[in-house]
Amino acid sequence: MATNRPKIFLDADVIFAGSAAPSTQGASYVILLMGEITLLDCFTSAQVMTEVERNLTNKLPNALAEFHLLAKRCLTVVSDPKVIDLHNFDGQADPKDLPILVAAIQANCSHLITFNTRHFTPTGDQIIIQRPGEFLQHVRGQLRLLSNAEEWSDSL
Repeated sequence: MATNRPKIFLDADVIFAGSAAPSTQGASYVILLMGEITLLDCFTSAQVMTEVERNLTNKLPNALAEFHLLAKRCLTVVSDPKVIDLHNFDGQADPKDLPILVAAIQANCSHLITFNTRHFTPTGDQIIIQRPGEFLQHVRGQLRLLSNAEEWSDSL
């Protein structure tokens, strides 16, 4: 059975923030939770997972258990793109972030969620780059439209 869930790609900073969140109200944590309850299909790459684990180990080792739990429950980890695949996207991201952009596009994600939006400048409309809070505002807007449509149909 096919689903119409949004496919989003999470950058390391978002996964780090969600794993280390002091509360359950932060946008990064909420996005991960939406993935866990299958409202979203959340993707990331092997490179991102390595970066998150390294940063948590160095900065917040107590958050590693939460990271592993969230990763298991809500993330699909895709392979890093091959070097040859990166050349088609030269100039569309900071060189160190280019593999992340290409992995997101190769995974057919509609959005790449990151706090470092200025590091990504994709051409065309293949993917939308947003901060976690911006993405949640978009989702809330879509939910308002849905609830208004239901209210309208109930009044007929």
